[in-house]
Amino acid sequence: PADIIDGSYSYIFWIFLGIPVTILYNLVAGIIRALGDSTTPVVFLVLAALLNIVLDIVSVVIIGTGVEGPAIATVISQAVSGVLCLIYMKKKFAILHMEEGEWSPDFRYIGTLLSSGVPMGLQYSITAIGSVILQASVNELGSAAVASVTAGGKVNLFFTCPFDALGGTMATWAGQNVGAGKPDRVHKGLMNALLLGAVYSVLACAFLFFFGKNVALLFLDSGEAEILTNAQTFLRVNSAAYLLLLCVNVFRFCIQGMGYSLFAILAGVFEMVARSVMGFGFVPKFGFLAVCFASPLAWLMADLFLIPAYALCLRRVKRRTQQFCGAETGRP
Repeated sequence: PADIIDGSYSYIFWIFLGIPVTILYNLVAGIIRALGDSTTPVVFLVLAALLNIVLDIVSVVIIGTGVEGPAIATVISQAVSGVLCLIYMKKKFAILHMEEGEWSPDFRYIGTLLSSGVPMGLQYSITAIGSVILQASVNELGSAAVASVTAGGKVNLFFTCPFDALGGTMATWAGQNVGAGKPDRVHKGLMNALLLGAVYSVLACAFLFFFGKNVALLFLDSGEAEILTNAQTFLRVNSAAYLLLLCVNVFRFCIQGMGYSLFAILAGVFEMVARSVMGFGFVPKFGFLAVCFASPLAWLMADLFLIPAYALCLRRVKRRTQQFCGAETGRP
């Protein structure tokens, strides 16, 4: 909408300016997880999310900075989480201290990293295309709808952090156990992750169903009745589908950890198509309610692809492991 275009530009300007600190956190947190510590990056991420909420309130309510305040708050929070991870990594893992002769790049490792990282990055880019198309449809509904999705999205982002953590954990778990020749442990870890995530999903859904509007008040004024009601609807619909999002994160990252990044990219395509269909076909007809169901539909479509893909990948890994063990022992 024309009345918020200037603010939107200002917000995205600061977010883009903070891309280096986003890279810092993801890079260092990934290294820490690869070394077997999946808890600490999550703790720092949760602390950053809480700091982000506090800074949002301070910048908007107390200081009155406008949209630049929340954007800068997001960058600061990401920077804090990245720096905390970096300090922790340097103190905890002596093996990572650089020595003389280790500063020259190894292009073999660079190639390996790119072959794994580019597909993962492409997956997020593809998913983001669907989100952009959906956002364009939301913009057509007016400023109230945009504000509702923004506030609901902020709350949703905080409550879905555990799913990101479980996904990152499964990527590390799958990679380590496949490398150790123990693919059976991959499935055991996945089932435990699903169990933990399911318990959290039910609790989070119940909380947001009854108190979602109260949490949204952290970002909205109590006098904005329509926006608050829409934000509550957004949170209720999305939280009811948290089990679907749990499966997306756990199965997708597990598949990536086993070395099959192409399947993760294809799952992103399913998400993109689902959001695009909702944005182009259903939002103009059904309005804000279609926006609420867009992400749950995207998660469902991704799950319908990822679950059988996971079973296929696990069978391939087990077969490869058996062939390798047979070759080493001389048995067929």
